[in-house]
Amino acid sequence: MPFVSLGLSPALALQARDLGLANPTPIQQQAIPAVLAQRDLWACAPTGSGKSAAYALPLLQLWQQRAAARGHTGFVRPLGVLVLVPTRELAVQVGELFADLSRALAQQPRLGVLYGGVSINPQMMRLRGSADIVVATPGRLLDLVERNALRLGSVQHLVLDEADRLLDAGFAQELQSVLALLPRQRQTLLFSATYPDAVQTLARTLLHDPVEARVDALPEQTSAVSPQHIAQRAITVDSTRRTQLLRQLVQQDHAPGADPATLERTLVFVAKRHTAEVVAAKLYKAGIFATAFHGDMSQGARQQVLDEFKASRWQVLVTTDLAARGIDIAQLPRVLNYDLPRSAADYIHRIGRTGRAGAAGEAISLVMPAEQAHWRLICKRNALDLPLEQLPGFEPTEPVPPPPVAQDGTGGIKGRRPSKKDKLRAGKTSG
Repeated sequence: MPFVSLGLSPALALQARDLGLANPTPIQQQAIPAVLAQRDLWACAPTGSGKSAAYALPLLQLWQQRAAARGHTGFVRPLGVLVLVPTRELAVQVGELFADLSRALAQQPRLGVLYGGVSINPQMMRLRGSADIVVATPGRLLDLVERNALRLGSVQHLVLDEADRLLDAGFAQELQSVLALLPRQRQTLLFSATYPDAVQTLARTLLHDPVEARVDALPEQTSAVSPQHIAQRAITVDSTRRTQLLRQLVQQDHAPGADPATLERTLVFVAKRHTAEVVAAKLYKAGIFATAFHGDMSQGARQQVLDEFKASRWQVLVTTDLAARGIDIAQLPRVLNYDLPRSAADYIHRIGRTGRAGAAGEAISLVMPAEQAHWRLICKRNALDLPLEQLPGFEPTEPVPPPPVAQDGTGGIKGRRPSKKDKLRAGKTSG
């Protein structure tokens, strides 16, 4: 099915093809006609399914039609399209997509990409006269509104990308503050890779008679089904031997003195920023081209490391969940969980960095004996059946904690640690 059959102009369809988007993905097939019809949209699809292009293409066409109808837009531009994203990296990525796609248009939109972690003054200067399309993180957007650098009263199209992440504790209040500044009469597009209760509540609150687009989603679960073309493995190993096992797995593809560009790249997820630095340093000392990527780095340093990893100058990138969403690394062969993610939904976002755009990928999780209950919960909530492997020479010796014991017939608990109520019940029983 070609893009033009969905209602896109030949110029935008040709530009999409030049960018490697030959045919629309399933989520694009469902979303593009709804956006062009200016319907509210609720879209849920796995990472790497083309959600950003599903709204960028039709919104550019709608902007082009309005710009042509009113003639030359002049210096002062009414902000028409606002895209909210949770991270700097996703803001940059979406901004680049809008810029690349808009080259097909006879008239170019003025684009603003706004995020924190860098000086606000250059962003204020670029917003002189406002912008046609703004991609922003909520906090920096509010900072610029407070400084009268931007007004939101003319927004006609609102996009919430990675809506589940925008509803996290760190963003929820900022999101509500932004929504309060927007006009009620607008088109709202909600995109997410997972389907938790909070997203459902937000959709019911914000969307008016929405079109619902679903691709590989489990409506009654918190996560989307993991892509079938990602080969997933789980290896049990002692906590003290994880780095050694990681090094062995990576060195299977590594020859001493080899050009990094010829080696398979691996994205390694850890729980803490300090762990990222330590693990990367140990790998580098062992002769593996590895570096860290986390939130303590400046925005410039993060962008440089990410660009170098995409260009295969690094073989291994050791990162926190900062890289779990909104980062598109073409042809990334492998993702490895050195530390398990805290939630089942984060597992899907992590492994979704590989196997993108239909390419094959591999996802490996290292599971310590103490984490086996948590791993089973991740598998259950994502409908996975992955047995724990043991590799020769790395058979675990650490004990597996006993499962939680139900107290007074009230049922056990999920996870590894008892809740406050369980402790109180245990205390009363022992007394």
